[in-house]
Amino acid sequence: MNDFVLWAVALGPALLAEGLLARYEVLAYGAGWRAPTTELPEGVPYARGADPDRPPDAYLVYLDGIGKRRVRDSRDGGQLVRAVLDAAPELRVLGQVQPYSPLADPLADRPVWSWLRRRVGLLLFLHNVMQIFVAADHRYRPLYNRAVGSQIATQLRLAGYRPGSGVPVVLLSYSGGAQVATGAVDELHERLDCPLLLIMFGGFHNGANDLTRAAHVHRLTGSGDRIERVGTWMFPQRWPLFRGSGWNRAAREGKITVHRFEPATHVGPRSYISRTALLPDGRSHLTHTADTVVALIRAHCSGHAEEGPRP
Repeated sequence: MNDFVLWAVALGPALLAEGLLARYEVLAYGAGWRAPTTELPEGVPYARGADPDRPPDAYLVYLDGIGKRRVRDSRDGGQLVRAVLDAAPELRVLGQVQPYSPLADPLADRPVWSWLRRRVGLLLFLHNVMQIFVAADHRYRPLYNRAVGSQIATQLRLAGYRPGSGVPVVLLSYSGGAQVATGAVDELHERLDCPLLLIMFGGFHNGANDLTRAAHVHRLTGSGDRIERVGTWMFPQRWPLFRGSGWNRAAREGKITVHRFEPATHVGPRSYISRTALLPDGRSHLTHTADTVVALIRAHCSGHAEEGPRP
């Protein structure tokens, strides 16, 4: 009991400060107190894959789950991005976007968080969890969507994207990254005038964001993904009863395709990005996810090419 009290006393102020900090970033962006970071650390490219001097078939932006803490890392150590690039070198892939920071400020690079990471690593995850709920809160959602949508647009332009070129942009999101991806649609359309394809696996989002300007949404899910199911229960805009929500309007318009991935779980040894869990055909879950993503992008690009170039 004494240990529990000590932990509560130690974590209580930190959690209170975190609750305020999660809102501070989006408010600082809205008030213009701080400008989002655009430069990347030395040695980190703005994108990998296809030659930047030639238009790639598509640009892919990976929005990771709550494990994202810095420019370089992701929950799986970058394995999914590498698997996608190995299978589709014609793509240009960006993995540096900070979906849980409206100011594009990597969490793990902040001095106080570096200290906390060595002592209370759980707080790093709580920070990103709270950012998801700030992004879903109707009071902050428009600002958050604009901030992260602007961050993505800036990184795409630095990676060589030409606004109005008609080259498709794919937002690949995992877990809470889906909240950010759905929220970035309007801002990306306004800034880049680009065809947008959304692919989400284990998507945790509130369903409130407007998807009118998205060409299509692919949802990769499994019955073993309890965290995604919690999201569908937690947010009323995901319930069929709320027909006017962005998610349900897109579903009625036929913009959402569901792909079943059994027996994947949200996290753990049988997750969508597991290298050890194998399917009957011998492929790992990671390989299956990467193959599915590449197939969906190629089908989308093929259909886009058949429509002809934009005037």
